[in-house]
Amino acid sequence: MAKAILVLGGLLPEEMRSLEGHFVVLKPTKDNDPELMLSEHQNDIVGVVATPSKPVSAQLMEALPNLELIAQFGVGTDNIDKEAAARLNIAVTNTPDLVTADTADIALTLLLGVARRAFESDLYVRVGQWFSAPMGLGHSLTGKTVGVLGLGNIGQAIAKRVSAFDMNVIYHSRTQKDDVPYEYCDNLIDMAEKSDFLVCACPGGEATHHIVDQSVLEALGSQGYLVNIARGTVVDEQALVAALHNKKLAGAGLDVYENEPYVPEGLLKMDNVVLLPHIGTATVETRTKMGQLVVENIMAHFEGKPLKTPVAA
Repeated sequence: MAKAILVLGGLLPEEMRSLEGHFVVLKPTKDNDPELMLSEHQNDIVGVVATPSKPVSAQLMEALPNLELIAQFGVGTDNIDKEAAARLNIAVTNTPDLVTADTADIALTLLLGVARRAFESDLYVRVGQWFSAPMGLGHSLTGKTVGVLGLGNIGQAIAKRVSAFDMNVIYHSRTQKDDVPYEYCDNLIDMAEKSDFLVCACPGGEATHHIVDQSVLEALGSQGYLVNIARGTVVDEQALVAALHNKKLAGAGLDVYENEPYVPEGLLKMDNVVLLPHIGTATVETRTKMGQLVVENIMAHFEGKPLKTPVAA
């Protein structure tokens, strides 16, 4: 049996070539039939390269009787049924620590973009409106308060960056951190009430599903801004659209959505919303490092070596 790796996305050409030197690499595309590919190679597939936007269900795992490893091209693994993987003795890996800086940079991009109306101003110049009237005013960052939801590696990197803009940082997370200088809020609604900007940097999954709901958005208020670089499921999108439409929220900057690549029609029509296509890790440098770690995990597993970055069930 030829050992095959099913690649659902993510890897750059160099890392793909590296895999192709050791395995048959299968990559579903619009030009081939994914179901036919799986049926023809279901006994050959020993590994899956997954991405956060593609679910890896128990049904898929059970359809691949010789599957040994799921290597996630990303940090979060809420798209993978880890209970099923554990039951079927399938190892799971991810690519932690590599995405921190770039994802934090995108949070700052969104924060600046929505507060200073940078993207809106770019369009203003391009369509010639500057000839008619000066651009409207944005809002300063200095002295404002940023509430960070989730103070893991990415959350702390965001806090460090906004501190450099002379902004105040408060945070809410599952547990209080002993080694950070920021004020801890044990209640998310209380933190939202104190914040000018609420930045979501927490993991996805059931525990945080719609944690930013109507009550949190109302607490953030008509002068507040929401930034989400976590997972789309963290925010109740219907409540967000309603809050923006009813002017109960000043604006939002989003890099993630609940049903990507679908973006609610209401958001597309709003000038006070910055929408990015999930590019938090989208740099050549970071995507290359992520791909290299994916390949290293795959090679380690099939050479009988310890996994570089295993994920617990």
